[in-house]
Amino acid sequence: MPILESSFATLALWAVIGYGLGSIPFGMVLARMMNLGNLRDIGSGNIGATNVLRTGNKTAAALTLLLDAAKGAAALLLARAVTGAEDAAQLAGLAAMLGHCYPAWLAFKGGKGVATFLGLLLALHWPVGVGACVAWLVGAALTRISSMGALVAAASSTFLLVFLGKPDALFLGVILTLLIFWRHRANIARIRAGTEPKIGKKSA
Repeated sequence: MPILESSFATLALWAVIGYGLGSIPFGMVLARMMNLGNLRDIGSGNIGATNVLRTGNKTAAALTLLLDAAKGAAALLLARAVTGAEDAAQLAGLAAMLGHCYPAWLAFKGGKGVATFLGLLLALHWPVGVGACVAWLVGAALTRISSMGALVAAASSTFLLVFLGKPDALFLGVILTLLIFWRHRANIARIRAGTEPKIGKKSA
């Protein structure tokens, strides 16, 4: 956990800014701009890149992935640049993650946070972010299940924070990991039942 050096007002301000950035539903915005339909009526109904891909538009899915990752990174890096304080930066990043998963203007029904999580880790400490991305790729490649990649990346992130030189973010890492697992609880149930769709296949 970082040293608490910022005032309550500063922390509150960056929590609000981070939440606001994180809650921008880029998947829904891009789907509407590209006339891809309402994501709530497609596939899983999720607003993230995996569900955007189910529209058949790879460009929209790639842009959603990049923008969702960027908003997590932007919140943390902006707070770090302006305040110079790691506590404000980490709180802004966490708030962005919460904003993506629980956006107020979508009735708190947002995405599962994987892209935002990875972007946040890359901004927090790039070796940890790269390690988590590799873990996602390995998990997804071995199982052909996107959600399994996310779970492997989340589970490995706390260890990566310790072993790759960012132990002050361990508390943040644990919260993010728990949040990823919570948001994927339905996927975990399907994985256990053997009904989780493989990458490249459509799901209902």
